[in-house]
Amino acid sequence: MDPIFDDFRKAYEEGNGYDLSMTLSPVDPDDQPDRLYKFFRSTNFAQVKKDLQYRILYDNAAPFKLPAEEGNGWVEVYLAYWKAVGEILNAENAPKSNAKTSWTKVYDSWKEMTNALIRGYTNCGFEAWTVPCLYVAGKYMRIFAIKADEATGASAGSVNNFQDDFNPEAEKNEKLEDAARQLNRIFTICLSDRAPLEESRKWGIYNIINLLFKTYFKLNSISLSKNILKAIQAYRGDMPTLDAFPKAHQVTFKYYVGVIYFLEENYEESEKNLTEAWQLCHKDAIRNKELILTYLIPCHLLTTHTLPTQALLSPYPRLQRLFLPLSRCIKKGDLSGFDAALVAGEDEFVKRRIYLTLERGRDIALRNLLRKVFIAGGFEDAKDANTPPVRRTRIPVAEFGAAISLGSKETMDSDEVECLLANMIYKNLMKGYIARERGIVVLSKGGAFPGTGV
Repeated sequence: MDPIFDDFRKAYEEGNGYDLSMTLSPVDPDDQPDRLYKFFRSTNFAQVKKDLQYRILYDNAAPFKLPAEEGNGWVEVYLAYWKAVGEILNAENAPKSNAKTSWTKVYDSWKEMTNALIRGYTNCGFEAWTVPCLYVAGKYMRIFAIKADEATGASAGSVNNFQDDFNPEAEKNEKLEDAARQLNRIFTICLSDRAPLEESRKWGIYNIINLLFKTYFKLNSISLSKNILKAIQAYRGDMPTLDAFPKAHQVTFKYYVGVIYFLEENYEESEKNLTEAWQLCHKDAIRNKELILTYLIPCHLLTTHTLPTQALLSPYPRLQRLFLPLSRCIKKGDLSGFDAALVAGEDEFVKRRIYLTLERGRDIALRNLLRKVFIAGGFEDAKDANTPPVRRTRIPVAEFGAAISLGSKETMDSDEVECLLANMIYKNLMKGYIARERGIVVLSKGGAFPGTGV
């Protein structure tokens, strides 16, 4: 176990929380592919506690001495970690028939290590710079909970699919629900820390919040995320501003807040948060950018009526398949093509919860079709040669009806057409009024189709 405690002493001497957290990682580092195996085999159940006490408390070669209370806290943490490593090694080598029991034991042992860490912060005086250890504990507790639940067949395949932690089909996620409760405990001990900000556990708060968001989304309990936002708002005056945290924490937080607003149909706030997440996101984080665009594109469609370009989507083949057919149909005003593209991507749109939002894009496609009719109508006869030409603004309902029937490939009677036109006017996608007695639509001369330049 010397490599781990060499790193422990070095990290403690330098006050480097991230290096310290790597000594609690359940994954072998690239340069030490058998580190966990050697660590577990270096001692046994009878001797492990004494070995840990020697290395943490009594090693004379160590450049520093930990206070007894703090040192004993770390002994308990690494004792639980050693047991968890043993269960991880067993689970990785267990037959598939025993996967449920193996990964359940891994989760339970990792939960015990997490609880030992929590006790260290509440009872043993662990300092704030060690908070990255909570990041590692929380991250893998969530992963092991998912593996344990998957082994029961409750949510098979949910880890490796494209969904960004959505799992609407989940019926039973016992371990993940328990993981959410443990993460809430970590959230509380960070949020309630009363130490001065420069040495406060509050600096770990957004990393834990992001883990909670991911967990709640996986559990299909997105409403619980609002409780987290309310708690943050209540403590706002006692916390550092979001821009003081690492960019990775900012991007993930803004992404999830944007998605929460998106699901509440508050598209303006959603667009604001998603745009900020996009701008802060690292240029090489392709998958993260793809997830952000999945919601930002529908937001833009509804708020500004803008469509994604080929250049924007070129790095994302999956998004091209989903959005380009819809975009082309909206641009052309091809209603039947839009309906077909919506049906073709329906499964993915429903999983992403963007189906109903994209369905509203049909109004933009209809607007573009009606705009073509308006443009095709040409100009009114000029009364004076010096008068600038004015487009024809009195258009028979029948002309719009013919275009809609062609675009949708369905025959519509005049009442249905008038209903669609009235909706366009109500939604401010078209300016004017319907003169039913004369069977015409009178369009505004000062911008019949707002925002389109006509």
